[in-house]
Amino acid sequence: MMCVERGIVTGMEKVHRSGAPRFVGHCVAGRLLVAMTSQTDVLGMMRREWQHVGRTVRARQALERLRCRHPALDLAPMVDLCDVVTTLEARGGRTVLERAAIVRALLEEAGDPEIHRTLLQTLIPGIVSVCRQLRFGDGIITEPSDTVAMALGLASELLVDWSGQSRQYAAPDILSALRGRLRRWLLKEKLALRSVSSFERGDEPATESSPLLTRLTSFRGGQYDRLARLTYARVFEGLSLREVAAGDHSAPGSLQKELQHFAINFLI
Repeated sequence: MMCVERGIVTGMEKVHRSGAPRFVGHCVAGRLLVAMTSQTDVLGMMRREWQHVGRTVRARQALERLRCRHPALDLAPMVDLCDVVTTLEARGGRTVLERAAIVRALLEEAGDPEIHRTLLQTLIPGIVSVCRQLRFGDGIITEPSDTVAMALGLASELLVDWSGQSRQYAAPDILSALRGRLRRWLLKEKLALRSVSSFERGDEPATESSPLLTRLTSFRGGQYDRLARLTYARVFEGLSLREVAAGDHSAPGSLQKELQHFAINFLI
């Protein structure tokens, strides 16, 4: 079974390879998707994975370590990490302050991969809420599930960055930071779409003296020489995407993705 952290990393790599988020994740609660349609049931996959991961021997051992380090949380009745997540639900039987104290402890111990996964699972309703606030990237991202997948990846990164911190209101703090990171990602994607659109319109060739030309020249003779030459032909020589693809003996669709990836990561 692939752990969620590996799935998130794979998804992030696929974003950079294809120029569009195509994360295959593992998530929770179908009812959270009322406002979104999706080709990939990311949340359902994650829920099913959690039912396995949260009940393993490692999960029970992680719970025991958490119980020993935070005796005031009264975790004695719990058997495994699935019980922790269930307890943190609104109907889990704990008060708001008690739930906040447990989440605070989870963040403090998030350096443990099992606890990291538990905290991520706990935050999923809030993560989906953040996506909903940003309209799942409507008008920028084609599939709402792609936005949810990226949000999960960004949330996992946040937990790594903040691991060991003690925050009284950890969950709201994490979700607020996630909203900022996800918004910045959407803005970057929007800018990339504009760049690709300008390629597709067949604009007039750019002038020979420009910062872009300087950037492209710096890639000549290196790892990205081919993409630099193709981008030069597209932008400065005014060739259409089909003409450039024909000269490169590649498919227009795959070449467009390559050029988009190159532009996003090295030219924008």
